[in-house]
Amino acid sequence: MKLTKLSLAMLSVMGAGLATEAMALDLYVDTKTQQIYAEPGPGRVLLGEFQKVGDAAAQTSDAALKAEVEQIKQDLALKDNELKALDEHMKVAEEYKVKVDKGGLQAQSADGKYSFKLGGRVHADATYSNDDKFLDSKGNPSEANDGTYIRRARMRFDGVFDKDWFYRTEADFADDSVAMKDIFIEYRGWNWGTITVGQQKQNFSRELQESSNDLMFMERSLMDVLNTDTVDRAIGLNYQTKGKGLISSNDAWVAKLGIYGDSIKPSRTGTEPENDYAGDEGWAVSSRLTYNPILEKDKLIHLGVAGNYRTPDDTGDVAESKALRYRYRTTNNQSNLTVLDSHDIKDVDNFKMLGLEGAGMYGPFSAGGEYTHTWIERKDGSEDLSFDGWYAEAAWSITGESRSYKEGNFGYLKPKNKFSLKNGHWGAWELATRWSEVNLNDREFRGGQMSQLTVALNWYINENVRFMADYNRNFNFSNPAVTTVGGGDPDALDTFMMRGQVAF
Repeated sequence: MKLTKLSLAMLSVMGAGLATEAMALDLYVDTKTQQIYAEPGPGRVLLGEFQKVGDAAAQTSDAALKAEVEQIKQDLALKDNELKALDEHMKVAEEYKVKVDKGGLQAQSADGKYSFKLGGRVHADATYSNDDKFLDSKGNPSEANDGTYIRRARMRFDGVFDKDWFYRTEADFADDSVAMKDIFIEYRGWNWGTITVGQQKQNFSRELQESSNDLMFMERSLMDVLNTDTVDRAIGLNYQTKGKGLISSNDAWVAKLGIYGDSIKPSRTGTEPENDYAGDEGWAVSSRLTYNPILEKDKLIHLGVAGNYRTPDDTGDVAESKALRYRYRTTNNQSNLTVLDSHDIKDVDNFKMLGLEGAGMYGPFSAGGEYTHTWIERKDGSEDLSFDGWYAEAAWSITGESRSYKEGNFGYLKPKNKFSLKNGHWGAWELATRWSEVNLNDREFRGGQMSQLTVALNWYINENVRFMADYNRNFNFSNPAVTTVGGGDPDALDTFMMRGQVAF
């Protein structure tokens, strides 16, 4: 048993008292022999009560010890008050948990009902194009810009309040301007589904749904020419539910249905001076269903189908508050080389879209593809149009990892061993290839057609940092937006791209 300082002091005092009583003696002297006795007897006279000389010193030390004990008691009382104050501070600290890790800066209440998270991403790109000296439709020289730029620079705030309500706000600061991305509130209080209200991605295309942080390629495929300005983000109301499959205990199917207006960008005003207002905005309905007959951590089969119907607003604009227009630029906003261009499509009454998806994964190997078809119904006697696009892709994780997957979308490839020179680890390496096509030609309408082959090598340092290198070869041109100096269709266009990415 461990004795405290106070316990030892109290035992010392008690021991000193007992010792004092034991050493106080009555002494007697024999009147004849003059001997001293400790007990009475014949011829013995009581001399009195005697103590050892050291006992007086003991009495003095007893007083000092008692004073020391009192001091210890006072010290312990002060310590007890300090412990109580520390305990109060601990209780306050336990009410909020703050941490910084791979998920960003996070704060959460002790009961888990409230949370806040600060995240973001930076995509820094460099591009170089070869065989890109062309002429535009007006005969002016046109070529892709080589150089560096910030493709994305986003800051995201999201979290939970009262346990069941999720919120997100995300802004992009690339191109030296501010563009709002996701801004929505989501209710998660039901076991059988969630409802999302606000600006969000519409329900169409796995490639479009997946985050740019997670894609195997720096840019989406040529099929995305049909999707990015029509079924990307818009303000709306969306319902999602999911359920288990026949042979899997996991959530094997996910269904989404949403109704949307236009994007957060204000509609353009009317063209008539006396009618200078935007008028009614357009609206859309989109739905996506995915199913996994096999769904395990390192192997799966993904099947999906999606549909979209949209009508333009009163000025003829679509979701991005601009006229319906399909075009492809070699490196997004960095390049002024527009290879395909339908130009503004007039007199649009509505358009319908159908998307088909398929993918599979087995350990470090994965493959997949999508097909999109768009039907444009026009008014005032204009001819209806029909366009389509597709892609097929395959990937191999050289270091053996499997891609992550959740609710119908693939995610980031998380390295088994994070990059570390000290430990001799090199992160995860991935090799991927993709073939894609888009056709914007329909009878007399000539928006252009082309094919693209992409090869990518990705290096995943950890769960927040990766480096990417892509090679794109564009070919099989038909009615493109540019011509060679001699006036013919381009034979090929090569683009090399690199990216450094930080996301949290």
